[in-house]
Amino acid sequence: MIEEIVISDLGVIGETTLELGPGFTVVTGETGAGKTMIVTALGLLLGARADAGSVRRGASSAVVEGRWHVPDHAAVAERVEDAGGTVEDGELILTRTVSAEGRSRATVGGRSAPVAVLGELADQLVTVHGQSDQIRLTSASAQRAALDGFGGRAVQRALDAYVAAYDTWQAHAGELEALVRDRDDRVAEADRIRAASDEIESVDPQPGEDVELAERAERLGNLEELRLAAGTAHEALSSESLDGVADVVGLVEAARRAVERVAGSDPALQPVLEQLTELGIQASDASAGLSSYLGSLEPDAGHDLELVNERRALLANLTRKYGETVDDVIAYGQRASDRLLELDGDDDRIVALQQAVEQDEQALEQTAATLTAARTKAAGDLAKRVTAELRTLAMAGATLVVEVTDGGEYRRHGRDQVAILLQPHSGTDPRPIGKGASGGELSRVMLAIEVVMAGSTTVPTFVFDEVDAGVGGAAAIEIGRRLAKLAERTQVVVVTHLAQVAAFANNHLNVVKDASGAVTSSSVRRLEGEERLQEMARLLSGLGDSASGIEHARELLDVAGRRA
Repeated sequence: MIEEIVISDLGVIGETTLELGPGFTVVTGETGAGKTMIVTALGLLLGARADAGSVRRGASSAVVEGRWHVPDHAAVAERVEDAGGTVEDGELILTRTVSAEGRSRATVGGRSAPVAVLGELADQLVTVHGQSDQIRLTSASAQRAALDGFGGRAVQRALDAYVAAYDTWQAHAGELEALVRDRDDRVAEADRIRAASDEIESVDPQPGEDVELAERAERLGNLEELRLAAGTAHEALSSESLDGVADVVGLVEAARRAVERVAGSDPALQPVLEQLTELGIQASDASAGLSSYLGSLEPDAGHDLELVNERRALLANLTRKYGETVDDVIAYGQRASDRLLELDGDDDRIVALQQAVEQDEQALEQTAATLTAARTKAAGDLAKRVTAELRTLAMAGATLVVEVTDGGEYRRHGRDQVAILLQPHSGTDPRPIGKGASGGELSRVMLAIEVVMAGSTTVPTFVFDEVDAGVGGAAAIEIGRRLAKLAERTQVVVVTHLAQVAAFANNHLNVVKDASGAVTSSSVRRLEGEERLQEMARLLSGLGDSASGIEHARELLDVAGRRA
């Protein structure tokens, strides 16, 4: 609900505050006083295009600030937070500034935001009906949504069941289409993977084998040098020659025995004796190790090296194709095996999906038919009730027609096409509501629709500009009564020039024009008591101080109070 709108330097309005509040607010004023600026100001707050010509002459910019009460509107609060703004204690403040050069700036909840955000909030906050505005129900999707909202739980249950069936059908059909479309590619992929898997399996690489073979190839390539070095070292440690050459083992043993003979005479030699004993053991162990190593060296190194290099070549071929190391190749082979299981199961999956899609289509047909039936029933009820409303709004010959036809294909909202049409007179063909009525008639049609749909609407505020154009007398009273009825559920703001409509409002605002200065200026004030009577008299007779006019105004207010 809009609580307050503050306007500065917009058109003929200098500085003014509109205190709206709940219920039915009416805005009146003399021609040229600036009543339409109220609607213009609201439009700016709702993301309408900025026009530098709307800035008051001599002013650098026009500013409009609106204060909304949105305590239970979670969707609005969430969008405001997404834009960086805040809703504090259920209060939302929107601001729009238009410079004299035409630049525009918006703030949402205290933070600067793109003007488009105002437009997004507008769909949830206010519905505006005016002769120069595009009405809310011009698009096919909006008309369908309106009918679904009017249809209530019966339509919603049918729609939920259809959407569930549609989503399942789309998922299965999409997967099937992808499998069939890509079948040749997947067969080729399977062939490639199978060839790679067979190649890897034929070589049968083992974890770490490439590292092990590299080390062995290095050894075999230097085998003679290794044998010579090991033999020389072994001969030095423990000579087996017969020419009396001293070796390390013999020399250390001779030294040990020499020290051992005299160690008892001087305890200081005991550690030396122990060292020589340990050194002899180590020399013997080293000699034995070298002997064993010499025995392990391959007798046919050339042949062994050839075999190793052949194996390394096989592994290198694999690593060039499938990974940097043998371990990578092994991992690739495992993934290839898993992928082959998936690809080889495509034919079975396609058959299963074809069966699933057939079942889905049957369910879709059934739920679509149920949804169409629910919408058709709601359409008849909506048309009947709106037509009855039009009878009392000076459109006695008009008939509202709500068509539900087969759109020919399944969509997520169903296969129905919904069209809200107006038959202005008996014998004429129904036409889209935007084309089948004049501006004033269009506003009355929308009023009738909104009154009938008031129970299902989620929009908290309706604004009607010149909804009473071209009517008067009893018809105008009926318009006022229906606006008051709509205001029982939502906030209603109406710009009017008819006293019969203004009489039903619980909040009367008057746009007052002041031409005392160099530039004409207008402001807005709330009317009560005698001031309201005088304004009502002016609307009735053009004379605010006419005794008969005031008496007529009082009578009209009494009638509104009794018949609202």
